Amino acid sequence: MLFNVYGEHALAQWGMMLVVLVGLILFNEFARRTKWGGVITFGVIPAALTVYFLSIFIGVRMGAEWALQNPTHLYMGGWFHYAKLYAALTGCIGFMLIKYELGIGKQHWFKCFPFIIVAINILIAVVSDFEHAARFWYVWGLTEEGVWAFGGWHNIMNGVAGILNIFCMTAWWSVYSSKDKTDMLWPDMTWVYILVYDIWNFAYTYNCLPTHSWFCGIALLLAPTIAALGWNKGGWIQNRANTLAIWCMFAQVVPLFQEWLVGEGGKHFAWATLPSLYVNNDVTSIVAGTAEGADPTAMTVVSALALITNTIAISYIINQSCKRHINPYTTDVFVDQKYYKDAAARRA
Repeated sequence: MLFNVYGEHALAQWGMMLVVLVGLILFNEFARRTKWGGVITFGVIPAALTVYFLSIFIGVRMGAEWALQNPTHLYMGGWFHYAKLYAALTGCIGFMLIKYELGIGKQHWFKCFPFIIVAINILIAVVSDFEHAARFWYVWGLTEEGVWAFGGWHNIMNGVAGILNIFCMTAWWSVYSSKDKTDMLWPDMTWVYILVYDIWNFAYTYNCLPTHSWFCGIALLLAPTIAALGWNKGGWIQNRANTLAIWCMFAQVVPLFQEWLVGEGGKHFAWATLPSLYVNNDVTSIVAGTAEGADPTAMTVVSALALITNTIAISYIINQSCKRHINPYTTDVFVDQKYYKDAAARRA
């Protein structure tokens, strides 16, 4: 069992996860279908939030009580959350330049931007995985965001899987605008990459964001995948960046939506969900520096699965490259797949 979702709060937990899933899909559609939708979602709203974040930062430096007690400062003040948010936003803006063919988005050299920004996003998570292993090696430790984390070999395996995942991205310059200008397409990023990325990223959230992973490890990964496998073939990476940025903005402002409050009797909303790492399904009896009440079995299994599947994927890419005598990073690899053909048919 990956999550404790079979008790008295199961209806609220499953229900809210579905609400988040549908909400992300709808917000992604709003952002991708029109230029103004994208400008509002990835320009106007982030600009306002940046002012808010800077106000909190300055208030904390000045010792203002409102800032020191602000949930964003208390539960989302670590480097990872801000790095992830602004890296995702950078991706969204760059993808819009490509799909609308604006400025540098029209230049061939800029077509490798999606690979670069996705690689940066993956490396941020890889560093976080390794950091958790170094700080919390098979003991409980409290992160800067007030989350009880438990490090170990699962972090190492998944960190390596993340590095492999970067090189599972093929045909770095083969990105295009769709005919209707609603999407940036990367046809060679087929279901193969979507699958191994989703497994790796789920393992990351499960390892390093355990109290958040019901939402950012399930709903947040399913939203872009459902769209890409359904009505938006070839647009997965754009969907992923859009939904990630949208979720990060929401979570940064309303962190208590998914949080368990450590040191306050474990207060939380009924839909907040803990993974099986927390044996007693609570955070109140955990003692830093000990391993009592922790079960990292599921984390180890999903991290091993991430490492195995990404190893298989990179091995297949190498095999195909040798057979066809191609460079997989300059030439499309998955040209025989129906998904590739459907996605390529949408290009302008």
